[in-house]
Amino acid sequence: MTNIIRTSSDNQDFQTLVKQLDDYLAIKDGNEHSFYAQYNKIDKIKNVVVYYDNNIAIGCGAFKQYDAKTIEIKRMFVHPNHRSKGIGAIILNELETWAKELNYSDSILETGKRQPEAIHLYQKAGYKIIPNYGQYTNVENSVCMRKLIKVSF
Repeated sequence: MTNIIRTSSDNQDFQTLVKQLDDYLAIKDGNEHSFYAQYNKIDKIKNVVVYYDNNIAIGCGAFKQYDAKTIEIKRMFVHPNHRSKGIGAIILNELETWAKELNYSDSILETGKRQPEAIHLYQKAGYKIIPNYGQYTNVENSVCMRKLIKVSF
């Protein structure tokens, strides 16, 4: 049985998954890992989802407010043993749904060129590559993306 919960960064399962994500990214990012790590602190994130399979946390994601109408997707991770099953898409969809409920209209994110599976997931979900923003502006390894998640009338 699978389920997904909405929680905050205080959730212990989320914290455990983020530790696994950080270990994975330390390998992928190499020497650039400390640069990215400074922007990926999880304290005080109010909007977190955790995906469970048979009561075991196997995936997570979060968002934080970027500006009045935009959220930034953060800390997306699915345990390697459970990838390629659509779980990342489910987590991303839940985050977008929650953001829409809170009246956000846009979603942005940053991922790395060394994570082609993440880029593919986001493009499949309708995200488009944009110029790098904020702290990622001149970072060669960063890929920034945006998606309109809610049309305002």
